Amino acid sequence: MIRIVYLFLAFAATNVWSQDASRMQLNGKVTADVSVLEGIYVINKKTEKSSITDRDGNFSIQAAAGDTLLFTATQFKETTLLLTQDHFAKGILYVKVIPIVNQLREVIVRNGINATSLGIIPRGQKIYTPAERKLYTASDLNASANAGSMMGGSVSADPLLNWISGRTKMLKKEVEIEKKESYLRQLENMFTADYFVSKLKIPAEYVKGFEYYSIENERFVTVLKSKNVTMTTFLIGELATKYKEIIAGEN
Repeated sequence: MIRIVYLFLAFAATNVWSQDASRMQLNGKVTADVSVLEGIYVINKKTEKSSITDRDGNFSIQAAAGDTLLFTATQFKETTLLLTQDHFAKGILYVKVIPIVNQLREVIVRNGINATSLGIIPRGQKIYTPAERKLYTASDLNASANAGSMMGGSVSADPLLNWISGRTKMLKKEVEIEKKESYLRQLENMFTADYFVSKLKIPAEYVKGFEYYSIENERFVTVLKSKNVTMTTFLIGELATKYKEIIAGEN
C-alpha cells in the first residue's frame, strides 16, 4: 500500500514538472486608445502567476498553449485570452484592452425633493465625513468674519489660532485615521480572517497586523478603492508573501 502511495506521488510530481517544463516565456504588448499602459496585471489563471506591464504596455510571463491569460487593471475592462500555439509562433503577443469610460446615465427624479433640488445646497457639493468637516471648519478662512485684515481682506482668526495650537495638525491626523478605518472595513468585508489563515498562510495572531500592513500600501489602497476583486486578490497575495518574509526575519 505504501509503495502505491509513493508511486502515485512520484507520478503526480513528474506530471507537474512536465507541465512547468512545457511552459516558456511569452513576450507581449498591451495596446489601447490611451498613452499610458503601465500597471496592468497579466495573470496566468492556470498557474496563478502574474506579471505587470511597463509604461509602454510590454510584459513577459511563463505560459503554454491551453493556458488562459487575464488582463486586469482599475482603468480597463477585464480581458481574457485562451492561448494557442499560434500565439507563441508570432513572437510578440499583442492584446488590445478597452478603457473604462465613466459615463453618467440620465437620472430622472420622481417626487424627489431635497436640499439640492431646492437650491439650498449647490449641485456637486462635496460631502464631508465627520473628521473632514471638523478639519474644514477649523482651517476655513471665513471672509465674512471680521477678525482683522490680512492681504487686504477680512478673515477669521480661528484658522491661524488652530494652526498655532496644533489643532489643525491633529484634525488632519483624524482624517487619515478615519480613511484607514474605512479601508480596513472594506478589506474585512472582502476577505475573511479564515481566508488570510488558510489561503494566504498568515498566522492567526498576525492577521490584524497584516491588514494594517496592507492598507499602508498605496498601490493596494488604490486597487481596493476601485473594488476590482480580481486585482485586489492577486495584489494581496503578493503582499502576503512579503509580509511572511518580514515575520520570518523577525523570528
